[in-house]
Amino acid sequence: MKIAMFYHSLISCWNNGNAHFLRGIVAELLSRGHEVRVFEPADGWSRTNLLRNYGRRPLVDFHRTFPHLKSSLYSLSKIRLNKVLAGIDLVIAHEWNDPRLLRPIVRSRRHCGYKLLFHDTHHRLLTDSKSLTLCRLEDFDGVLAFGEVIRDMYARKGYVPRAWTWHEAADTRVFKPMHDFKRGELVWIGNWGDGERQAEIQEFLLKPARELKLDTRVYGVRYPRHARQLFRRYQIKLQGWLANHKVPEVFSHYKCTVHIPRRPYVESLPGIPTIRVFEALASKIPLVSAWWDDSEHLFSPGSDFLVARNREEMITHLKEILNNRELAYSLTESGYQTIMARHTCKHRVDQLMEICRELGLSPAEQDSSHQETLQAVRVPGGRHVQ
Repeated sequence: MKIAMFYHSLISCWNNGNAHFLRGIVAELLSRGHEVRVFEPADGWSRTNLLRNYGRRPLVDFHRTFPHLKSSLYSLSKIRLNKVLAGIDLVIAHEWNDPRLLRPIVRSRRHCGYKLLFHDTHHRLLTDSKSLTLCRLEDFDGVLAFGEVIRDMYARKGYVPRAWTWHEAADTRVFKPMHDFKRGELVWIGNWGDGERQAEIQEFLLKPARELKLDTRVYGVRYPRHARQLFRRYQIKLQGWLANHKVPEVFSHYKCTVHIPRRPYVESLPGIPTIRVFEALASKIPLVSAWWDDSEHLFSPGSDFLVARNREEMITHLKEILNNRELAYSLTESGYQTIMARHTCKHRVDQLMEICRELGLSPAEQDSSHQETLQAVRVPGGRHVQ
């Protein structure tokens, strides 16, 4: 099957959490013998900021790490959709795309005849629904929503003919246990964003780390001056941007991590954990999460990870993990098994193939055993992990 995917960026993961899932899905599709083309805007803010802040070295590192993953850069004024999408069976367009691209894609399908899906991995339907009216969703075949609550909203509002729940998942070619050498106690990987969880970051990360006097490191971007000052006040150093494929290696050097959901997910989007939970559990690092409602029963809170409803509970759980090796081991084993049983990119591609069949496509697949080069990912230190 020939698939085209329009996303913000395959190459850059600077403040672009979708990169992890996209890379995993593309790698899995390729390993099954599908032809996949990924298109990303040449002036996308993630790639632009990555180049501005770090130069071309991260792009070189990406291509060295993922030689099988490639994307085509385009400009809105020059892309010729009828040409590039000729012969394509399925087009998936992510919700971060400019409506000025989505409308021509809708028109192009009349010429090319492909099936067209909209991929929603955000809370815009809840917080900025007016912008979606510019995307002509009624002319799509359906939407892939990253949670039941989002899928239900699409169904109620009648934006698209069909809607499926398509959760994010771990790319287990990249996110996996590395080794047991620990040099620190607590690590958190997360971007500042728009400050919508500033209070939660203080409650569930900064105050517990200071009270327990933990050796703590934080990675992420978009931290404004007042945020950097806040971290300095708690004597925690910000490490800056970390390439997504290097996250498992960093996780392997720390004894635990925390998950701090953004406020819209806690208050209005139950059942959506975001990619960070999948990353931690797949990497086998003990996790304590600030509370969120796992209404879809994706995990087993208390067994896969511990849940803290306030600062006191976070402090208690971190102490338990750091002082009880059996508990830490039990959490990582349970969380890892849950990921491997239900939440890998392989599982999501299986689901995507079923959706394709519902749409009338026949996604014939090849045995991936002859494409082992797609399974190998170069990780820091020069090792290959299969």
